[in-house]
Amino acid sequence: MFPRNLMVPNLLVMVAILLARLCDAGCDYEAIFNFGDSNSDTGGFWWAFPETPSPNGMTYFKHPVGRASDGRLMIDFIAERIGVPYVSPYLKSIGSDYRHGANFATYASTALIPETCFFVSGLSPFALPIQLNQMKHFKAQVDKLHSKGSSNLPPPHIFGKSLYTIYIGQNDFTSNLVKNGINGVKKTLPKIISQITSTIKELHGLGGRTFLVQNLAPIGCYPAFLVLLPHSENDIDEFGCLISYNKVVVEYNNMLHEALIQTRKQLLDAKVIYADSHKALLELCQHPTSHGLKYGTLACCGNGGGSYNFNPKVFCGKNKAVNGQNLTASACSDPGKYVSWDGIHVTEAASKIVVDKILGSGFTTPPFEIRCS
Repeated sequence: MFPRNLMVPNLLVMVAILLARLCDAGCDYEAIFNFGDSNSDTGGFWWAFPETPSPNGMTYFKHPVGRASDGRLMIDFIAERIGVPYVSPYLKSIGSDYRHGANFATYASTALIPETCFFVSGLSPFALPIQLNQMKHFKAQVDKLHSKGSSNLPPPHIFGKSLYTIYIGQNDFTSNLVKNGINGVKKTLPKIISQITSTIKELHGLGGRTFLVQNLAPIGCYPAFLVLLPHSENDIDEFGCLISYNKVVVEYNNMLHEALIQTRKQLLDAKVIYADSHKALLELCQHPTSHGLKYGTLACCGNGGGSYNFNPKVFCGKNKAVNGQNLTASACSDPGKYVSWDGIHVTEAASKIVVDKILGSGFTTPPFEIRCS
């Protein structure tokens, strides 16, 4: 038995080591499997449909790389923090390396399967249930081909040592808002959340044990929806955001939070983390200068029209004749000063700030910090 005067110091050392291991837990993740829409699509949609045009990618990659941003997305910064390469899109047939995971997200994806085809609705055919099926196929191929020495696939044990990220629902929400209004979208919220929680449970069955689920952004502050969604002057708050629409977003996020709590109780051997991206993005939109930015509700890439630099007829990087006039949606010279890249998606600068917050402290339930870098 140790002398009493040594027991307390030794106990303190053991606690310190344990805390250090907890703080550095993210270093133990060997891969990321991501599910989502254009907010986390690293090129999947590009490989299925035409390329995202210039000036997308201008800040970091210096050319278009299939991301709807001037540079890196939140999923890229999460990968950097964990210490794994940027996650290859599942749909990328040439040059992919899946040893550190796969990205199933695609531009315009929804949690629920669309009722019409892409060419009618503009919504991706790769909805969350399809992405889940792709994941199942991926795992089956890993299990099958590993013994044959495949060089670009991970070992089978990777599925239990990966971070599973889910960032989806914005397109379900906004497409319904435009079509059916606030009351219409409220009816679909439980279905969206049910699809997300059932996906987590199926991924758990495939070996997943850590799930990071981002909530819905404050779309009432996004330039595109300030232009597209019907509203009165009284519906604009002091920060220039839409009150009624952001209120519905909060309702959805509260429902998602509660559903994840229940899912956590059902999966006792798993970490199911609710990441409050909404809180981080709302801070940026309302107080951009407090975070080194300048513009909260103004898009960087647009055609220069209106108060928000967003024209729904001419998207970022496009050139189009409108009413006999040639319009081009080009980028600003300093995207690092903007929250919004193109009216719908955020800039690299905003993405980094959000990830620093949600992987820091006070933005996840339960607490989930990654301090590997």
